[in-house]
Amino acid sequence: MSEGQALINLSNQFLIAMPGMEDGNFAGAVVYLCEHTEHGALGLVINRPTDINFKNLFEKVDLSLDREDLASRPVYFGGPVQTERGFVLHDSLGGEANAYSSSLKIAGGLEMTTSRDVLEALSHGGGPRRVFITLGYAGWGAGQLEAELGSNGWLNVNAEPGIIFDTPVEQRYDQALSLLGIDRSMLPGEAGHA
Repeated sequence: MSEGQALINLSNQFLIAMPGMEDGNFAGAVVYLCEHTEHGALGLVINRPTDINFKNLFEKVDLSLDREDLASRPVYFGGPVQTERGFVLHDSLGGEANAYSSSLKIAGGLEMTTSRDVLEALSHGGGPRRVFITLGYAGWGAGQLEAELGSNGWLNVNAEPGIIFDTPVEQRYDQALSLLGIDRSMLPGEAGHA
Protein backbone atom coordinates (compact mmCIF):
# COMPACT_ATOMS: atom_id res chain seq x y z
CA MET A 1 0.00 0.00 0.00
CA SER A 2 1.48 3.35 -0.98
CA GLU A 3 2.14 6.18 1.46
CA GLY A 4 -0.82 8.48 1.89
CA GLN A 5 -3.28 5.80 0.77
CA ALA A 6 -5.81 5.18 3.54
CA LEU A 7 -6.74 1.62 4.40
CA ILE A 8 -10.38 0.94 3.73
CA ASN A 9 -12.07 -1.59 5.97
CA LEU A 10 -14.97 -3.35 4.31
CA SER A 11 -15.69 -5.78 7.17
CA ASN A 12 -19.46 -6.20 7.69
CA GLN A 13 -20.20 -5.17 4.11
CA PHE A 14 -21.65 -6.99 1.14
CA LEU A 15 -19.67 -7.33 -2.06
CA ILE A 16 -22.06 -7.58 -5.00
CA ALA A 17 -20.56 -9.03 -8.18
CA MET A 18 -20.95 -6.85 -11.23
CA PRO A 19 -22.51 -8.54 -14.29
CA GLY A 20 -19.14 -8.77 -16.07
CA MET A 21 -17.54 -10.87 -13.31
CA GLU A 22 -15.62 -13.54 -15.21
CA ASP A 23 -14.68 -15.79 -12.28
CA GLY A 24 -17.35 -18.51 -12.21
CA ASN A 25 -17.04 -18.79 -8.43
CA PHE A 26 -18.31 -15.23 -8.08
CA ALA A 27 -20.53 -14.49 -11.10
CA GLY A 28 -23.84 -13.29 -9.65
CA ALA A 29 -22.53 -13.63 -6.10
CA VAL A 30 -23.16 -11.65 -2.95
CA VAL A 31 -20.30 -12.00 -0.46
CA TYR A 32 -20.49 -11.03 3.21
CA LEU A 33 -17.06 -9.74 4.26
CA CYS A 34 -16.10 -11.06 7.69
CA GLU A 35 -12.63 -9.52 7.78
CA HIS A 36 -10.70 -6.96 5.75
CA THR A 37 -7.23 -5.80 6.76
CA GLU A 38 -4.03 -4.67 5.08
CA HIS A 39 -3.16 -8.38 4.82
CA GLY A 40 -6.24 -9.31 2.77
CA ALA A 41 -9.91 -10.18 3.11
CA LEU A 42 -12.13 -13.12 4.03
CA GLY A 43 -15.80 -13.43 3.12
CA LEU A 44 -18.63 -15.90 2.67
CA VAL A 45 -20.80 -16.17 -0.45
CA ILE A 46 -24.40 -15.94 0.83
CA ASN A 47 -26.39 -16.88 -2.28
CA ARG A 48 -25.02 -20.26 -3.44
CA PRO A 49 -26.83 -23.11 -1.66
CA THR A 50 -25.43 -26.61 -2.05
CA ASP A 51 -27.40 -29.86 -2.10
CA ILE A 52 -26.28 -30.56 1.49
CA ASN A 53 -28.63 -29.53 4.30
CA PHE A 54 -27.84 -28.99 7.98
CA LYS A 55 -29.10 -32.45 8.92
CA ASN A 56 -26.76 -34.08 6.34
CA LEU A 57 -23.82 -31.99 7.53
CA PHE A 58 -24.40 -32.84 11.18
CA GLU A 59 -24.62 -36.55 10.33
CA LYS A 60 -21.29 -36.32 8.47
CA VAL A 61 -19.62 -34.97 11.62
CA ASP A 62 -21.33 -37.55 13.87
CA LEU A 63 -23.74 -35.15 15.56
CA SER A 64 -27.51 -35.28 15.84
CA LEU A 65 -29.54 -32.15 15.20
CA ASP A 66 -32.37 -31.57 17.64
CA ARG A 67 -33.44 -28.23 16.15
CA GLU A 68 -36.16 -28.98 13.60
CA ASP A 69 -36.08 -25.31 12.50
CA LEU A 70 -32.59 -25.91 11.09
CA ALA A 71 -32.66 -29.49 9.73
CA SER A 72 -33.70 -28.73 6.15
CA ARG A 73 -31.75 -25.48 5.74
CA PRO A 74 -29.09 -25.65 3.04
CA VAL A 75 -25.38 -25.43 3.63
CA TYR A 76 -23.87 -22.86 1.25
CA PHE A 77 -20.80 -22.72 -0.99
CA GLY A 78 -18.90 -20.00 0.86
CA GLY A 79 -16.13 -19.68 -1.69
CA PRO A 80 -13.37 -21.67 -3.38
CA VAL A 81 -10.90 -21.74 -0.44
CA GLN A 82 -10.91 -24.67 2.04
CA THR A 83 -14.16 -26.13 0.69
CA GLU A 84 -13.85 -29.12 3.02
CA ARG A 85 -14.05 -26.85 6.09
CA GLY A 86 -17.19 -25.44 7.69
CA PHE A 87 -17.71 -21.77 8.51
CA VAL A 88 -20.62 -20.74 10.76
CA LEU A 89 -21.88 -17.16 10.58
CA HIS A 90 -24.18 -16.37 13.50
CA ASP A 91 -25.63 -13.78 15.84
CA SER A 92 -23.38 -12.53 18.59
CA LEU A 93 -24.02 -14.33 21.84
CA GLY A 94 -23.85 -11.12 23.85
CA GLY A 95 -23.32 -12.11 27.47
CA GLU A 96 -21.72 -15.42 26.52
CA ALA A 97 -18.49 -13.74 25.45
CA ASN A 98 -16.02 -16.16 23.88
CA ALA A 99 -18.57 -18.98 24.07
CA TYR A 100 -16.96 -20.69 21.06
CA SER A 101 -13.31 -21.18 20.30
CA SER A 102 -12.08 -19.95 16.92
CA SER A 103 -14.68 -17.16 16.69
CA LEU A 104 -14.10 -13.94 14.82
CA LYS A 105 -16.19 -11.06 16.15
CA ILE A 106 -17.25 -8.87 13.25
CA ALA A 107 -18.03 -5.19 13.72
CA GLY A 108 -21.80 -4.92 13.48
CA GLY A 109 -22.71 -7.77 15.82
CA LEU A 110 -22.18 -11.01 13.88
CA GLU A 111 -19.59 -13.67 14.55
CA MET A 112 -17.97 -16.27 12.33
CA THR A 113 -16.91 -19.51 14.00
CA THR A 114 -14.88 -22.39 12.57
CA SER A 115 -14.81 -24.71 15.58
CA ARG A 116 -16.94 -27.75 16.21
CA ASP A 117 -18.26 -26.44 19.54
CA VAL A 118 -20.83 -24.20 17.84
CA LEU A 119 -22.18 -27.25 15.96
CA GLU A 120 -22.29 -29.21 19.23
CA ALA A 121 -24.34 -26.45 20.87
CA LEU A 122 -26.75 -26.41 17.93
CA SER A 123 -27.04 -30.19 17.97
CA HIS A 124 -28.33 -30.07 21.56
CA GLY A 125 -30.97 -27.44 20.79
CA GLY A 126 -28.88 -24.47 21.93
CA GLY A 127 -26.42 -22.20 20.22
CA PRO A 128 -27.05 -18.97 18.36
CA ARG A 129 -30.59 -18.09 17.30
CA ARG A 130 -29.69 -17.19 13.71
CA VAL A 131 -27.11 -19.30 11.91
CA PHE A 132 -25.71 -19.61 8.37
CA ILE A 133 -23.26 -22.38 7.45
CA THR A 134 -20.91 -22.57 4.47
CA LEU A 135 -18.30 -24.96 3.19
CA GLY A 136 -15.33 -22.91 2.07
CA TYR A 137 -14.73 -19.18 1.99
CA ALA A 138 -13.72 -16.42 -0.38
CA GLY A 139 -10.26 -15.02 0.22
CA TRP A 140 -8.17 -12.19 -1.19
CA GLY A 141 -4.49 -11.44 -0.63
CA ALA A 142 -3.11 -8.04 0.33
CA GLY A 143 -4.38 -5.42 -2.16
CA GLN A 144 -6.23 -7.96 -4.33
CA LEU A 145 -9.76 -6.96 -3.31
CA GLU A 146 -8.92 -3.27 -3.62
CA ALA A 147 -7.70 -3.92 -7.19
CA GLU A 148 -10.93 -5.80 -8.05
CA LEU A 149 -13.00 -2.93 -6.63
CA GLY A 150 -10.90 -0.45 -8.60
CA SER A 151 -11.59 -2.33 -11.83
CA ASN A 152 -15.36 -2.31 -11.16
CA GLY A 153 -15.60 -6.02 -10.40
CA TRP A 154 -17.69 -5.43 -7.28
CA LEU A 155 -20.10 -3.00 -5.68
CA ASN A 156 -19.99 -2.74 -1.90
CA VAL A 157 -22.54 -1.66 0.68
CA ASN A 158 -23.03 -1.97 4.44
CA ALA A 159 -24.45 -5.41 5.17
CA GLU A 160 -27.96 -6.02 6.44
CA PRO A 161 -28.07 -9.28 8.46
CA GLY A 162 -31.72 -9.84 7.52
CA ILE A 163 -30.63 -10.49 3.93
CA ILE A 164 -28.33 -13.28 5.12
CA PHE A 165 -30.70 -14.93 7.58
CA ASP A 166 -34.24 -14.08 6.47
CA THR A 167 -34.32 -13.31 2.74
CA PRO A 168 -35.01 -16.19 0.30
CA VAL A 169 -31.80 -17.07 -1.54
CA GLU A 170 -33.13 -16.13 -4.98
CA GLN A 171 -33.83 -12.57 -3.73
CA ARG A 172 -30.51 -11.88 -1.97
CA TYR A 173 -28.68 -10.36 -4.96
CA ASP A 174 -31.51 -7.94 -5.72
CA GLN A 175 -32.04 -7.11 -2.03
CA ALA A 176 -28.33 -6.34 -1.62
CA LEU A 177 -28.50 -4.06 -4.67
CA SER A 178 -31.56 -2.33 -3.23
CA LEU A 179 -29.43 -1.24 -0.25
CA LEU A 180 -27.63 0.97 -2.80
CA GLY A 181 -30.94 2.22 -4.21
CA ILE A 182 -30.43 0.46 -7.54
CA ASP A 183 -31.80 -2.57 -9.32
CA ARG A 184 -30.22 -5.07 -11.68
CA SER A 185 -31.46 -3.30 -14.82
CA MET A 186 -29.34 -0.25 -13.91
CA LEU A 187 -26.07 -2.20 -14.03
CA PRO A 188 -23.86 -2.17 -17.12
CA GLY A 189 -23.49 -5.49 -18.94
CA GLU A 190 -19.71 -5.63 -18.52
CA ALA A 191 -17.38 -4.54 -15.76
CA GLY A 192 -15.56 -1.32 -16.54
CA HIS A 193 -18.13 -0.02 -19.05
CA ALA A 194 -20.72 2.66 -18.38
